[in-house]
Amino acid sequence: MTEKLSRLLSDISVVEVIGDTDINIVGIESDSRKVGKGGLFVAVRGTQTDGHKYIPVVASAHVAAIVCEELPSAIERGITYIKVADSAEALGRLASAWWGHPSRRLSLVGVTGTNGKTTTATLLYEMARLEGFKAGLLSTVCNYVCDEAIPTTHTTPDPLTLNALLARMVDAGCEYAFMEVSSHAMAQKRVAGLKFLGGIFTNLTRDHLDYHGTVENYMNAKKAFFDMLPSDAFALVNIDDKAGRYMVQNTKAKVFTYSLRSDADYRGRVLETRLDGTLMTLNGRELEVRFTGRFNAYNLTGVYGAAILSGFDPEEVIVNMSRLVPVAGRFQPFMSKTGVAAIVDYAHTPDALVNVLDTIREIVGPQGEIITVVGAGGNRDHGKRPMMAQEAACRSDQLILTSDNPRFEDPEAIIADMKAGLNADELSRTLCITDRREAIARAVAMAKPGNVILIAGKGHEPYQEVNGVRHHFDDREVAAELLSRL
Repeated sequence: MTEKLSRLLSDISVVEVIGDTDINIVGIESDSRKVGKGGLFVAVRGTQTDGHKYIPVVASAHVAAIVCEELPSAIERGITYIKVADSAEALGRLASAWWGHPSRRLSLVGVTGTNGKTTTATLLYEMARLEGFKAGLLSTVCNYVCDEAIPTTHTTPDPLTLNALLARMVDAGCEYAFMEVSSHAMAQKRVAGLKFLGGIFTNLTRDHLDYHGTVENYMNAKKAFFDMLPSDAFALVNIDDKAGRYMVQNTKAKVFTYSLRSDADYRGRVLETRLDGTLMTLNGRELEVRFTGRFNAYNLTGVYGAAILSGFDPEEVIVNMSRLVPVAGRFQPFMSKTGVAAIVDYAHTPDALVNVLDTIREIVGPQGEIITVVGAGGNRDHGKRPMMAQEAACRSDQLILTSDNPRFEDPEAIIADMKAGLNADELSRTLCITDRREAIARAVAMAKPGNVILIAGKGHEPYQEVNGVRHHFDDREVAAELLSRL
């Protein structure tokens, strides 16, 4: 596959060109180790390294062209240099052009927010398939091209991978694609050059401050997604979240709202909730769904609105809402024969823990006991650790602090950070067990019939990352195995 450089540059704001643009390009890379003869190298300033440092290296590899924000002091003959204001933005647009602008040939819907992105995007993908459409999905758990599952490494892939996946969806005949749009993706311009049919905002709470620095920066990274939507797109926002209106202040898209508490274009209401489902209404229509809790009622109300805005038949959408099933590792229940229940959930922020534990408390009542097993990820926002422990402790009868993905940190130091958020009473009801399997086993041993164990933080993840190595570990497998012994 080759493309004329001049065609690839047609959507790029170019500051200066040195050399010939009427040349063939055999590939695009932002990784200096992967680019070779005849390729186009895009020098991107990343969080770990600056691609501009590697321009001399790629020049010696006989690349055809280099895109950069700063021209090198030494200009090599036979190489075309393209200076741009923002090379990350340029990479997204170049990737889209290289793959034939696949987002223009799909109805692409993006989902952003702190919690609920995976559930919302996945359920829209499932809804499209129930409606009889071929569809694709880009999510934290797994990517899909129709039925084909493709492992994922990031919530939102890099621009080259992302556009390659969208092109595969087009080739497979997909009419729709649904994707999570992370704050990292927006900050790093990974979705630059994509055309969206619409965007959804779920909610905003503290997360990823290790990367963004402040809540304001994090919020504005989310808002940037709606700022980029075109005038013919829809922007669907949760107006029960205080950031909902802010997200769409400057959008060109047509704004729609959803809510459980206020008047909105799409209104949900919870009538009854149980461990195996919820009775609710959507715009006055009563239905039974296989999801539990108010947080899932928000997700479902967003899905309902987005499905209609995406062009699905409203009557069929209502029918198919009852056929949707929960996403793996999202409030996923396991039961023992003796009546002990375990819930595996991805909750890894203070707000997510509040949502899940409040839902469990609503189901078990004031007399039921909740045992929570939770940790916090290493090399991530330290500030949320004591907050997570405090929220879990005040909503649980027993708390077990354990290891999550410690990465390159000492897991006991992470647990110590979490313990710092607890008062004397909460500490008296807290155990610290670093080994995650042992912690879950202790919770199962402590539980009595009618108790609910929340195993939080990892959800769908089938691994535990320690010192840069991923070891197989799946909360769902461990929960099912231990409960089967009761």
